[in-house]
Amino acid sequence: MSQTKISRIETGRALPTVIDVERILKALDVPDEVADELLRLARRANVDYASWRAYARVGLYHKQAELRALESSSRVMRHFLPAIPTGLLHVYEYAVETLSPTVVSDPARDVVRAVQARMDRQAILDDTSRSFRFLLTEQAVKWQRAGFKTMAAQCSHMAEVNRKPNVDIGIVPQGVHVPGIPMNIFVVYDDRLVTVELFSGEVVLRDPRDITQHLNLFELFWSHALTGEDASAFLEEAASGFMRQRN
Repeated sequence: MSQTKISRIETGRALPTVIDVERILKALDVPDEVADELLRLARRANVDYASWRAYARVGLYHKQAELRALESSSRVMRHFLPAIPTGLLHVYEYAVETLSPTVVSDPARDVVRAVQARMDRQAILDDTSRSFRFLLTEQAVKWQRAGFKTMAAQCSHMAEVNRKPNVDIGIVPQGVHVPGIPMNIFVVYDDRLVTVELFSGEVVLRDPRDITQHLNLFELFWSHALTGEDASAFLEEAASGFMRQRN
């Protein structure tokens, strides 16, 4: 580790990763009981939490700007989506539905501005220097978050996006035996960090072990998914199903 990095850590100008702390503790031959406590503190320091209420207070479009900056600084993004498609895949009408308040306790939201910011973010999908993998469950595709016409448009749009050269959409159909439980939405940015969505807010994990765990989970579910033209065909059939219900 460079002296410059050591100095930045010592003066508080840089937050050490858990790996940094492990390397320093090993170099200093710190007793196990002290090392364990310092590692616990390092893991805690490398986890961020922000509530949706906090984002709503400053405007949800600020969250979209934050996501745009994160995406612009990443090369490979893996989205695990067991409940709902992510904003990068939304059509306008579907985005309006998903950003509108759903329960009485929901904070007030500047929906129009946030939706436009979400639409603007989608331009990054045309940057072929970056790759995107979106892994959905059948439930996420078919959960009726909007009217039949909007749901059909959303499914058709995802089938189209799946044909971009730098985008891969996978869908885990119901009835497939998967040795895992899709508990949370999460996104892995390169091998730098993971964001995990909860009902109340979002957690950011930077511990390399947490990142590795989520990468392994992503690959486990991906290995049971429909991909390529099979995924596009599934999405087009889902769109047709919603249109039949509309009629």
